[in-house]
Amino acid sequence: FTLPGANMGFWPLGPLLRRAGGITIRRTFKDDPIYKLALREYFGYLVAGRTNLEWYIEGGRSRTGKLRPPRFGLLRYLLDAIQQNRADDAILVPVSINYDHLPEVQSMAAEEHGAEKRPEGIGWLVRYVRQQRRHVGEVHVRFGEPLALSEGLALGGSSVSNPRLAVERIAFEVCDRIDRATPVLANALVTLALLGVRGRALTLDQARALIAPLLDYVMRRGLPTSGLEGLRTPEGSRRILDALKDAGLLTCYAGGAEPVYFIPPGQHNVAAFYRNNAIHWFVNRAIVELGFLYVAERGGGDPREEAWKEALRLRDLLKFEFFFAAKHAFADQLLAEMALIDPSWQSYLGAPEPARVLLGKTGFLVAHHVLRSFLESYLVVADLLDKEDPDREFDESAFVARCVSVGKQYQMQGLLVDPEAVSREGFLNGLKLAANRGLIGPENLTQRAARRREFKTQLEVVLARVAAIDQIETRRIKDDHVHP
Repeated sequence: FTLPGANMGFWPLGPLLRRAGGITIRRTFKDDPIYKLALREYFGYLVAGRTNLEWYIEGGRSRTGKLRPPRFGLLRYLLDAIQQNRADDAILVPVSINYDHLPEVQSMAAEEHGAEKRPEGIGWLVRYVRQQRRHVGEVHVRFGEPLALSEGLALGGSSVSNPRLAVERIAFEVCDRIDRATPVLANALVTLALLGVRGRALTLDQARALIAPLLDYVMRRGLPTSGLEGLRTPEGSRRILDALKDAGLLTCYAGGAEPVYFIPPGQHNVAAFYRNNAIHWFVNRAIVELGFLYVAERGGGDPREEAWKEALRLRDLLKFEFFFAAKHAFADQLLAEMALIDPSWQSYLGAPEPARVLLGKTGFLVAHHVLRSFLESYLVVADLLDKEDPDREFDESAFVARCVSVGKQYQMQGLLVDPEAVSREGFLNGLKLAANRGLIGPENLTQRAARRREFKTQLEVVLARVAAIDQIETRRIKDDHVHP
């Protein structure tokens, strides 16, 4: 049985879905106790019958290409059913689904940029069917490591005595296993490289020079991949770039000495969707780069200890965007990243110039490619919160709409570097972080203005380091003659 949203229940799709095992449910129902009770009981009935169930743990499709934070409701009902002895156990099978090209990304990216979502209906269904006539690449389905619910209850000391904590830890473990099963696709590496050059057009050789170190990094880490072989040759790279051009993601100008490729205006959020499919594989690398720069600027103290503290601050800053391992595993992951950069990395810590030299000779840097758009979204949130009356009643919908409008203004003024920073989901995650820090709600009223300003200052400081990473990378590229 599949569990699509109630928005898919329109005629004729709804009756067909129900006859094919579809159970259309509302997206939100926390204020309807009768609906909640009926769904919980029906879920328990399905579990007792040992049926297979499939649903999106995010509560819906990602609109940015990146795995969203999980919703806990259906998982909670599954745990209830097991605890009520309706079944002995349940096996959760994480599944990653990625696309070479997804036609509806254009509309999803427009919605992230402020457009209204068009409701599903017969017209939508007809357009959807017509889109499927055109071959646009492959669907990549990968199954992660299964997790028994009984095993999940033991994660991190979770127990039935704290069911909410148990469900949250199980959900995040499932999401982490989905991320670990997600392959790096060619379109993700291409868009990761091209989004970082901010609108400049690249020849085939220039694009390959930017993509090659990313490809080497993926292979050195032994990450799951699919379809990357073509990026190793000029002919294969041209085929991949032309396929992205045919999909409308890239534009190719062939009127000069040789063709050049670039992401056209208005397509950055679309390109970011494909980049974000694999962005989680590069987040720790970006944190390591910023940590090196932090200790180089700061000086004093134990450089390794200071770098670790900064890594934890960045981890906390990004916890609503990405799934991080537990602290001990996170530390091991960062050490592995530093060893990949240079096995003698410790000799560079604590002095500004050596650390910059190390960053400049790594072959590639990713912090500006990976983190800037998310941090800039947060900065818009922090800036508007700083200007808000801390005593005024907070309206989330109105605030997000204002973030979109002001974000577009800041983008036009050049105050935001990455166009994809203007994103509803980015602003909502920034608000979650602000709420988590007590910057929204009835608490901490007397200190709120100062704490909101501190939040904004932290983001400005981190973004300054991201810009410094960008400058180091730009100089390296110029020295390597990647750009004319």
